[in-house]
Amino acid sequence: MKNEKGFTLIEMMIVLLIISVLLIITIPNIANHSANIDKKGCEAYIKMVEAQVQAYKMENNKYPTDLAELESGGYLKGDKTACSADVTITIGANGEVITDPEL
Repeated sequence: MKNEKGFTLIEMMIVLLIISVLLIITIPNIANHSANIDKKGCEAYIKMVEAQVQAYKMENNKYPTDLAELESGGYLKGDKTACSADVTITIGANGEVITDPEL
């Protein structure tokens, strides 16, 4: 019999088993990180809206009544009233940014 070089079936199955275990470990972690990234992005957007409300107050000596007023004044691009599917953003009477539900 010739001395053939290559992998045996057992070696290939061991490699596939190791790759499968690594995938089983990493895929749930990636899904958890995606939700965490969405939450942090929403928090950052809320902080940006709060900063724009303060900038509007400094320039106009009054708080904006809603996000559309910020958008029409050039403080925000687009009237984005939600930062995710379930979190909506509004501006209170004293300029505080309110989220529903609370983050």
